[in-house]
Amino acid sequence: MAKTIMIVDDSASLRQVVGIALKGAGYDVLEGSDGVDALSKLTGQKVHLIISDVNMPKMDGITFLTAVKQMPAYKFTPVIMLTTESEESKKRQGQAAGAKAWVVKPFKPDLLLSAVQKLVLP
Repeated sequence: MAKTIMIVDDSASLRQVVGIALKGAGYDVLEGSDGVDALSKLTGQKVHLIISDVNMPKMDGITFLTAVKQMPAYKFTPVIMLTTESEESKKRQGQAAGAKAWVVKPFKPDLLLSAVQKLVLP
């Protein structure tokens, strides 16, 4: 059975690019257009990894991550932050909220897939 990964980003084109890379590697993909949308789609189903942007309308990625970590079904779900933010203070905020990796845009799909494979165990 394929592992499920959720992509949370307000850019439809970025969700599409990441989704194509993940689907090509054999993953199932869920999408959220922002933190609020993504939270509404986390209904208890197994999600093996979340990839989230930081800067989004309605609910930013750090707030989303904090909310996810308070949900019993997703408390231990690893999260990769995929963002244009490269400031150390933002990275520390993300790490404190529970992010396992920080990938800066623009990114190489093989680099992202490598991070995904390290966090999604067989």
